[in-house]
Amino acid sequence: MDALNKSERAEHIAPLLANGWEMVAGRDAFQKTFKFANFRKAFAWMTEMAIWAEKLDHHPEWSNVYRTVDVVLITHDANGLTMRDVNLAKRMDAAWKK
Repeated sequence: MDALNKSERAEHIAPLLANGWEMVAGRDAFQKTFKFANFRKAFAWMTEMAIWAEKLDHHPEWSNVYRTVDVVLITHDANGLTMRDVNLAKRMDAAWKK
């Protein structure tokens, strides 16, 4: 999978940045911190996202401390952002807003 080109970035990444995602300094990746009411809800969300990650054949860099989940998305094979990252980010946002 190829990294997103300039026009694809404008179309697909800009809306994610407007929704709280941030570019990672020094990497072609983006990140977001998700906060939940408690650990159980955070872990349930991570479990749901793990299933989606498998379906999309894309796996996040993430960590969990109590009710907070920090996520970094990058397609390592492309050494940058691809539609895999965009699609997983959208799934994460949609599940978080439930």
